[in-house]
Amino acid sequence: AAVAGALTRLAPDVVVNCAAWTAVDDAEARETEALDVNGRAVGYLAEACADNRASLVQVSTDYVFDGMAEKPYSEDHPTAPRSAYGRTKLAGEQAARAALAHDAYVVRTAWLYGAHGSSFVRTMLGRARAASPSSVVDDQRGQPTWTADVAAQIYAIIEADAPAGVYHATSSGDTTWFGLAREVYALAGADTALVTPTTSAAFQRPAPRPAYSVLGHEAWLAAGIKPIGDWQDALGRSFPAMVATP
Repeated sequence: AAVAGALTRLAPDVVVNCAAWTAVDDAEARETEALDVNGRAVGYLAEACADNRASLVQVSTDYVFDGMAEKPYSEDHPTAPRSAYGRTKLAGEQAARAALAHDAYVVRTAWLYGAHGSSFVRTMLGRARAASPSSVVDDQRGQPTWTADVAAQIYAIIEADAPAGVYHATSSGDTTWFGLAREVYALAGADTALVTPTTSAAFQRPAPRPAYSVLGHEAWLAAGIKPIGDWQDALGRSFPAMVATP
């Protein structure tokens, strides 16, 4: 009721939903609660958008896939989540598109980092500054993605009045967590030899991590919008803000 009332009062053209349950491991034991946030709440929001003739941008995740591919996942690749987090985020995608068949944008992203909040990159930056050794998994591959770039892509969708559907907002190229950690250490001026590779088996967690999280970007090109560029370039561009933020 509160969401419906807010949309009626504000009368937005577009709603960008950045709210989510993102505690991946906690979701394994609390899937019903995660589903309330990632699935049911999105349905209520989408219905309110439909009632008020607003479009919805629903931010989603690579975890909706099985993580076992050997080439980038296309936007229309069959979903097959292997974790509670992935299942609840997929439920949100489905709820948004069911209520807004022609006005829902699902923007999947992955391996996010930004100047604010916690992230793998910020953790590695802190360890690099302290000249601390880090043992990092080298058997999970993905696309490190700066949150500012995702925001710019969402803005581009809205400005271009792009076709509704699924878009993958990740950087181009790919690397492993080990490769990303070494890049952070190098940009911080630390000794990259402090970063050593290990396997996922050495870091057992409640939720399975995708071995392959590389996403394709064909939908951007079809919409006439340039995809996000190379992940190393993005990391370099982000670094002044990363370093300047405590």
